[in-house]
Amino acid sequence: MLRVRCLRGGSRGAEAAHLIGAMVGRAASGWVSRVFRSTSSSAAAQLPLTVDEPVTEHAPEDCPVCAFNEWDPLEEVIVGRAENACVPPFTVEVKANTYEKYWPFYQQYGGQTFPKDHVKKCIMFFILYNCIFYRPTPTLHQPYTLQETLCMYAAMPRDILIVVGNEIIEAPMAWRARFFEYRAYRPLIKEYFRRGAKWTTAPKPTMSDELYDQDYPIRTVEDRHKLAAQGKFVTTEFEPCFDAADFIRAGTDIFVQRSQVTNFMGIEWMRRHLAPTYKIHIISFKDPNPMHIDATFNIIGPGLVLSNPDRPCRQIEMFKKAGWTVVTPPTPLIPDNHPLWMSSKWLSMNVLMLDEKRVMVDANEMTIQKMFENLGIKTIKVNIRHANSLGGGFHCWTTDVRRRGTLQSYFL
Repeated sequence: MLRVRCLRGGSRGAEAAHLIGAMVGRAASGWVSRVFRSTSSSAAAQLPLTVDEPVTEHAPEDCPVCAFNEWDPLEEVIVGRAENACVPPFTVEVKANTYEKYWPFYQQYGGQTFPKDHVKKCIMFFILYNCIFYRPTPTLHQPYTLQETLCMYAAMPRDILIVVGNEIIEAPMAWRARFFEYRAYRPLIKEYFRRGAKWTTAPKPTMSDELYDQDYPIRTVEDRHKLAAQGKFVTTEFEPCFDAADFIRAGTDIFVQRSQVTNFMGIEWMRRHLAPTYKIHIISFKDPNPMHIDATFNIIGPGLVLSNPDRPCRQIEMFKKAGWTVVTPPTPLIPDNHPLWMSSKWLSMNVLMLDEKRVMVDANEMTIQKMFENLGIKTIKVNIRHANSLGGGFHCWTTDVRRRGTLQSYFL
């Protein structure tokens, strides 16, 4: 049974992911809509815990959190929400991670909400079988003392949370505008903890000026290519930082890239924390703007990976020698005039696997649908285009909390 997790507090304002699971009966040929609970009633029923309620030990098989890879049958997932989504201020780390054509947008709207008319269209229909769905609490903008900081949104749980085995790890994040994003997920995480999950919060960075190269010379795309080839990034090694979305799981092996938001100290923290059960492998790409691995290198099955042709992996032969099948996804079809303030068109490959044979894919991307069909994978087609504008596809907008499977090695 698939459970999709959210929290109370939904509103119509920016309903990204609001109708998740609502079309389950109609969308799945041959399937019947089973019991599923809606946002408010489910969360109210499942969160009666009080501060004084004791935390008890749970057997591993009863743990509500368990995932070892990106493709085992999905049973429970957290989905982001876009209420009160705010454009981050145009700081040096934001400039280094965004495209030049959108810099005037950040300069004009930084610190304000994203265009409301666009966000209202940001409704993702997740067609999932037998759903119970939860989301984080809506973002609240409050005055904080951390310099230049506001809470950008709670739309992309993949960026901040990663489940490894029966442990949910909360990433420190690297943008000042996302420092307090963890607050939206704390009610859910506390519930998982009380029910037996391990919960780890990585060291929070001070986000002082020393964490960022204040003179990072970004003027053109050519600058980005040159700096990336030299291994230079806007984040320094002043303290550990990482976004969870720079890691991708394949059983005992976890792959990560050094990016604009994930530094080597952050990678080393994860390596030491997860050793010896899990091995962390650093891979790199010919990418002028590395930030989050899942629209560049997306593992979709045992020994099966989508590799972005515009950002070739420098270690791809390592995967081929291990017997993996490397699939090149087709060029995205999203038009040039569609706003992508925080991402590239390659969100077309930012897909969510429901299991090895079913995938959620953008309804507008016919060519990648055909690619999956040729691989023997059934496509669940959903229009996600407006949600793409806020910086993510299906993989970004979700964090898989529980997948039915066991820990295995897929990379020898």
